[in-house]
Amino acid sequence: MARADGLTVGVVGATGMVGLELLSQLERRCFPLKVLLPFSSGVRRKTVRFRSRTLPAPAVDRTALAACDLVFFVSSDAVARRLAPVLAPRGIWCIDDSAAFRLDPNVPLVIPEVNAAALRRDRRLISGPNCTMTGLAVAGHALHRAVGVREIRVASYQAVSGAGTAALREFFGQARAVARQLNDDGPDTILKPQESRSLPASIACNIIPQVGSFDKRGESSEETKVAAELRKVWDAPRLRVSVTAVRVPVVRGHSLAAWLTCREPLSTARASRLLAAAPGLRFSSSGYPTPLTVGGKDAVYAGRLRRGVDGRELCLWIVSDNLLKGAALNSLQIAEELLRRRWL
Repeated sequence: MARADGLTVGVVGATGMVGLELLSQLERRCFPLKVLLPFSSGVRRKTVRFRSRTLPAPAVDRTALAACDLVFFVSSDAVARRLAPVLAPRGIWCIDDSAAFRLDPNVPLVIPEVNAAALRRDRRLISGPNCTMTGLAVAGHALHRAVGVREIRVASYQAVSGAGTAALREFFGQARAVARQLNDDGPDTILKPQESRSLPASIACNIIPQVGSFDKRGESSEETKVAAELRKVWDAPRLRVSVTAVRVPVVRGHSLAAWLTCREPLSTARASRLLAAAPGLRFSSSGYPTPLTVGGKDAVYAGRLRRGVDGRELCLWIVSDNLLKGAALNSLQIAEELLRRRWL
C-alpha cells in the first residue's frame, strides 16, 4: 500500500533516453513519490531535472536502492540481472524495461491494457515488453480475444532512437553529410554509404533489414523477441508468428504492417468496432497514423484495416512511440496498476 507521504522511487538508467522519458512521465502523471533517486552508469558526473530541481545521478548504489519502495530499471540487461533479483526478494517492486527477464516463466511480462491479470503480489520483479511488440500486442489483442488469432506476419519499420543515443547521433551526422553532398553535387547524385559504428549499415537515406544479431536460421534477435514475447503476453503458445524487422531513417516511432489470420472469418466492419473499443488503442477507420503524428503520444495508433487474401485474414497498419508506450510509459502504467490494487 502506498505510504501516505509518498514513495521512495529509484530509477536505474535515469540519464538515458528512456530514463529521461520516464522522469518526464512521473512528473506529468503526478506519480505519488516523495523521494526520487536517479542513477546513471557513473562513468561521468551527471544530473537530471525533476520537479524544477536538479538532482545528482551517481553510479548505482545498492544500499540506496534497498531503501526504495519501487525501482525502475531502464538500463542494460546486465545491470538488471545483477540487481533486480537481489532487491525483489526483499519486498521491493522492480519493474524492468530490459530484455533480461522477459521470457523467464517466473517473471510476469506485462502490458497493462492486455494482460494486467498476469501481475501477482508475490512476484515483485516485473518485466516490460519489447518496444516493437508492444504496438502489435495492444492493437491485435481485441481481435485475438474475440475470435482468436492463429497466425501473424509482420514487417516492422523501426526508428533509430530504438538503437540508442549513439545511433541517433550517428544518424544526425550522416543526414547532415548527405545534405551537404546533395547541395554540392545536385539531386541526381548517387549517394554513397557512410561509415557506421552503431548500426549494421549507414541509415541516412537508407533502410536496414537487420535489428540485432542474426542466428543460425537467419532470424535477427529482434524478430525472435517479437514472436516469443507476443506468445507470452497473449498466453498463446501455439501462435504462429513471422517477423521481418527493419530499421528506417525515422527519429521516433515504430511502425508495423501486420497480417493477422483469425480462426474464423471476421468482417472488417466488426473488426473496426472491436479495434475502436480496444483499451490503449486509437483506431482510424478512414485514415492512418505516421511516426510524426504519433510522436509524444501515449496510445498505440492503427489504421488501414482491410481484408487479406481470404475472409480470415486482416491487414492492419500500427504505429506507436517506442520511447513512451514501447518503454517508459508502459513501465509507469505497471506501477500505476500496482497502486490501484493497493499493493504499492
